[in-house]
Amino acid sequence: MADPMFEMITLAAKGYTCAQIIMLLALEQRGRENPQMIKALSGLAYGLGQGSGTCGALTGGACVLGLYAGKGQDNEQANERLPLMLEQLNLWFKEKIAKDKDGVTCAEITDNRQGAGPKMQACGQIVAETFSKVMEILEMNGIDPHAE
Repeated sequence: MADPMFEMITLAAKGYTCAQIIMLLALEQRGRENPQMIKALSGLAYGLGQGSGTCGALTGGACVLGLYAGKGQDNEQANERLPLMLEQLNLWFKEKIAKDKDGVTCAEITDNRQGAGPKMQACGQIVAETFSKVMEILEMNGIDPHAE
């Protein structure tokens, strides 16, 4: 994969949102595509569309953890470490990204409570750091982010 920050900027310029970008980067690492999933993740953008929901970078990161460690078919089980990985992501996000904020909603994270949409200059760094942390969490828990 090319530089994740460059890829992220390219994807944002194409109109993809925070959660979509995090998943697109993860899928690219695996050499996969899944347009239906990417389309579904658009529902997480801008705090579930109103700014009042959880930051899409955090929810998108949680979806990537689920992609690698969740149950997807009748004949498989979720990785027993998935709840721990989700907890690690949530704690990190609250301590690193939301430490000086009132919460983890999109509007709170981007300091935009007027409902005019996220401040993209704030979002880029949040998305990049969250993607990096998700990859770190996977590796810390014995999951290769490049494996199928």
